[in-house]
Amino acid sequence: MSAPLPMSVPLPGLPESVTIYEVGPRDGLQNEQAVIPAAVKSEFIDRLAKAGLEWIETTSFVHPKWVPQLADASEVLASLGESGRAHTRPVLVPNERGMDRAIEAGVTSIAIFGSATETFAQRNLGRSVDESIEMFAPVVKRAKDAGMWVRAYVSMCFGDPWEGAVPVAQVVDVSRRLMDLGADALSIGDTIGVGTAGHVATLIEELGSSGVGPELIGVHFHDTYGQALANTVEALRNGVTVVDASTGGLGGCPYAKSATGNLATEDLVWALQGLGIDTGVSLDALVETSVWMAGQLGRPSPSRVVKALSGG
Repeated sequence: MSAPLPMSVPLPGLPESVTIYEVGPRDGLQNEQAVIPAAVKSEFIDRLAKAGLEWIETTSFVHPKWVPQLADASEVLASLGESGRAHTRPVLVPNERGMDRAIEAGVTSIAIFGSATETFAQRNLGRSVDESIEMFAPVVKRAKDAGMWVRAYVSMCFGDPWEGAVPVAQVVDVSRRLMDLGADALSIGDTIGVGTAGHVATLIEELGSSGVGPELIGVHFHDTYGQALANTVEALRNGVTVVDASTGGLGGCPYAKSATGNLATEDLVWALQGLGIDTGVSLDALVETSVWMAGQLGRPSPSRVVKALSGG
């Protein structure tokens, strides 16, 4: 039995299509305590691609000491073969050592991961915001010299568990500086899920005033307080057409104990289909993949759509 679909009722001011940037294999799995075999990760990525997801962030070349789950990055990429080196298969690269591995693996797209706040920069990167941008500069230069596409993540854009509310101007400044390094795209992250629609609209507007228009922006919302979909629709109203999501709602921020994880790709697809927005994704195949991955992890998917359509 195929999944039921929502009635398609478009709203004015929204795009005809949206690109989903799938982060499940990297951001979704990185905090899992039980080690997931490389073969399972590769199959997960293959299943996501067959479900119609074009952009899939596959893994990270972070030091295994910091993220043991992704210590098998080279093995996963090797098993994916040519598809793992596609332009639409970015790999997170934290520093020049990671860049060495990315070049060795033959990847053609990378992502860097900065912070809008000093405290998270120190805790996550072990250095200040200024120092982290200095660290990223040669990484981006080498990537661009090699013809790679580069995405810049900025975390803690809407709130920080230590510093509280984060001024919009501060987020814009860090975002602008990362883009000035030569990044091709920006992802603004609500790492602890505290953002609301008005905040989203204001940040996108101010980024635009700084020269980072909505055509360069992706949004990365966590659903800690149930605002991820509302914030996504507001971002779309303001010209954004790239949305980060994680199949099955996998992942979350280890520094926000109440965080329920990333926006579930299935929940996003359901909402966008209801708005008449094309994603190119098969909801049936996506739910099937989530159920399979939940089985690998030994627990049910937190995605509401997966629960509703799978009966679990």
